[in-house]
Amino acid sequence: MKILALAVLTASLTLAQTITVEFDAAADFPRYRTFALRSGQLNSRSPALNSELVGKKIDESITRYLSAKGLTQVFDHADLNVRYHFGSARKTEIERYPAGWRGWGTRVVRVPYTEGTLVIDLRDTATHSLVWRAIAHENKNNPDKIAPKLDEMVKKSIAKYPPKH
Repeated sequence: MKILALAVLTASLTLAQTITVEFDAAADFPRYRTFALRSGQLNSRSPALNSELVGKKIDESITRYLSAKGLTQVFDHADLNVRYHFGSARKTEIERYPAGWRGWGTRVVRVPYTEGTLVIDLRDTATHSLVWRAIAHENKNNPDKIAPKLDEMVKKSIAKYPPKH
């Protein structure tokens, strides 16, 4: 029974990244050829995640993966403006599993973890409207373990650009 409890606890702490993408179906994505990285916001209580170096890492990853998609970074007159927001929050997940004599009863375990969320927005500069958004979530039991996953979060997000209608 203890092995089962340990397996359940370990599985909950190793949750995979989830990526959600939203886009404007009316947008003409093939016409977007250039992008400009405009601003990024970091919002975390963890010093490991709320630093200028984390912002630079996200900037570099976004530039690398959008460039790999055939877009060119420019500093003026871009087709798309790129903005991102990254934050983290401490959360607690409550898990219940059978315990006690012959499995009659329930054991409740509180599992603390940190959720890191990265939102990447692409805005059409001609219409000033949001045309594509990726939201990446990463859950770890320690906020310091989210920082090394930022490049992967950006890579998996940008992999879904342009959207397939």
